[in-house]
Amino acid sequence: MSQRRRRSLAFLTSGVLALPLLAGCGAGDEEGGPVAAGQDIAMTSRDRVADGGVVRWAVDTLPDTLNTFQADADATTARIAGAVLPQLFVMDAKGQPVANPDYLEKAEIVAREPKQVVLYKLNQQAVWSDGREIGAADFVAQWRALNGKDSAYWTARNAGYERIEKIERGKTDLEVKVTFAKPYTDWRSLFTPLYPKQVTGTPDAFNEGARGALKVTAGAFNLGAVDKKTATVALTRNARWWGRPAKLDTLVLTAVPRAERPAALAAGKLDMAEIDRTGADRIALAHRDAKAAQGAEGAGGAPAHGPGASVTAAQATMSWAIAYGADESKAKEEQASRAANAEAAKKYAEEQNALRTFAVRKSLEPAYTQLAMNGASGPLADERVRRAVARALDRKALAEIVLKPLGLPAKPVGSHLALAGQPAYADNSDALGGQDTQAAQALLADAGWRRGGKITEPSGAKAGPEASSEDDGKTPSGPGTGNDGLYVVGQDDERNGDERGGDEQGGAGNPEDARPAAGPGLSPALTVTPLAAQQQASLLAQADVARAAAGPDAARDTATTDTDTDTDAKGAPVREGDGAGQGKASAAPAPAKQARTSGSMLAKDGKALSLRFVLPSGPGSESLRAVGERIAQMLQKVGIQAELKKVADESFFKDHIASGQYDLALYSWPATAYPATDARPIFAKPEPAADGSLLVEQNYTRVGTDHIDQLFDQALGELDEGASRDLIRKADARIWAAAGSIPLYQRPELVAVKPSLVNAGAFGLGAPRFQDIGWKKSPAATEKNAKEKK
Repeated sequence: MSQRRRRSLAFLTSGVLALPLLAGCGAGDEEGGPVAAGQDIAMTSRDRVADGGVVRWAVDTLPDTLNTFQADADATTARIAGAVLPQLFVMDAKGQPVANPDYLEKAEIVAREPKQVVLYKLNQQAVWSDGREIGAADFVAQWRALNGKDSAYWTARNAGYERIEKIERGKTDLEVKVTFAKPYTDWRSLFTPLYPKQVTGTPDAFNEGARGALKVTAGAFNLGAVDKKTATVALTRNARWWGRPAKLDTLVLTAVPRAERPAALAAGKLDMAEIDRTGADRIALAHRDAKAAQGAEGAGGAPAHGPGASVTAAQATMSWAIAYGADESKAKEEQASRAANAEAAKKYAEEQNALRTFAVRKSLEPAYTQLAMNGASGPLADERVRRAVARALDRKALAEIVLKPLGLPAKPVGSHLALAGQPAYADNSDALGGQDTQAAQALLADAGWRRGGKITEPSGAKAGPEASSEDDGKTPSGPGTGNDGLYVVGQDDERNGDERGGDEQGGAGNPEDARPAAGPGLSPALTVTPLAAQQQASLLAQADVARAAAGPDAARDTATTDTDTDTDAKGAPVREGDGAGQGKASAAPAPAKQARTSGSMLAKDGKALSLRFVLPSGPGSESLRAVGERIAQMLQKVGIQAELKKVADESFFKDHIASGQYDLALYSWPATAYPATDARPIFAKPEPAADGSLLVEQNYTRVGTDHIDQLFDQALGELDEGASRDLIRKADARIWAAAGSIPLYQRPELVAVKPSLVNAGAFGLGAPRFQDIGWKKSPAATEKNAKEKK
């Protein structure tokens, strides 16, 4: 696996549940303000939850590995680990890490000088499923596997573990003392999940032993059968669990592509599933139709929707005429078509009837969508142009496109490094400034861009609509097709048939939009695994989700001009400019040039100010495309021409974002409780390599400064939590000022559930408490229990 894929495969986690606030070593509750949207999980006390039962919960794919520290770990890997392995720190409802009393009595810094020492006091009842106590040996084995000193371990990342000097037993077997060679503010991120020494003790066991099975676990659930035929993973109640027992007998994780989930819910194959906007709309229509059928006041008539709903009376009459006309060949073909349409309509009606039994729980994911600007070359290499693009945007209007129709708060995200509610959150957008057309125009003028400027271009080139073509999500693309997937806002709007609504799912990489999306995805959520497990899957995770939803007939991007910068499994960080085939084609003679003026658009040095805006073309990305088109319209008002290029989801990240073949793009990053550790690679200043290429890590905008790097380094080594958060906020203000990326909105989280399923749904910033998930008792059973207690 290439280094780029390794660093980009993380995930926008798809689903976690809310954990009631726990006492422990958490950060202050007042900082960060309220969360943008609360959890929607039907929180219910355990005495009102029935014992037993099965819940079938949708996941995007079966995991390729059960080791969260490997490069191909994904959201399903993280979900399984959360249920079956020790999580020393978990996320509360505000996305803050708190000590998990199921495993820890206490964890704290006991010395700062001369070196940082953290003492873990373990729950004396905590044991592995083989009966052995959880102890120092497990900590030592995991540290040695992840500290980066032994290259035989195939790890995705060693952040934090490389700062540890030694681990030793404390005064008793229940104490573990960790001494750091360098101070580390994010020490809570370590040892979550904690694997048994049987997994981390040797390279062979680490690399291969935990890919398809976990023989030893220590969670509320055990890992049962992983069935590839049925695409399910069964988690069964752990009889040796020392904490409050799991309410469910079995939790079945079922791999279902997002586009197929409404049908799977209707068929009774799922009890809970994260869905996109289309699925949520279908459930809403099902409830509305049910009310209309009952004659509910104000419900109105049942709306026409589904297969055949768009057929006009004239079209229906023509179809009937052909089906029963004199031309037997056409009649037979039309009758078959009518029969297929009727069957589809019948199936849709049956599904709608079944979907009435589901509810949609809503919140905001622990991830945000951003506008990324490639500052490596072209007009956006000039900070003034990047800042002008940012000042041209009405971020609230963009957030409303996605969130307002869902009834979710549409407040723009004010930080690159935290979300509202998290301690490090502060709205630092003033460091760049809000929407201001005049300010944007002044910045562009200062950079030398003028309206009505002279433009020179190759002789014979066409201007206006004739120069553009349909997007490659709708027509063939590539050599010989006459289509490069490009259209220009304001010139080709009549050709653009994309919806203005839809779900914010596809994109860079489950990154989300690649479900960093990732990743893929990246559903892409805030989990307690190191963000390496998230940012490694983020962009590509989202692309995988969208590709899975599209199915085998999804449109393919056939362009062959972009270079691939993948390296081998032990390769160096992503290098800008690496790629096979560069320089192979001989240069064509330069055509003669003709002059024209830019009109109302801007030009400089004979070139128009035109930016390549890359968007995913697959299903589930309708909202991204709608936001992208609105951004292009906003830019047009200040004289910037945006050329929207829609590309296949599978090529969006690899061939465009990671390789730098874009000017503007929309994709998402997951939130993290540990920004000093996890966010640094995203904003680190790219460094030139000896061969002249550019090492960009995960900074796909290629924009960074030494000062930003220094602030991250200072925050990472600052043990005063308040001072460390102040440094993170200062770094965020500098990131805003550099204008490499502009946060827009938190992603919506939509989850379809059976109404009687409790302590589950839209999880927000929280982490799952798997043992509390279950089916609500009937009123009669609840009353009976109350009487028995008396």
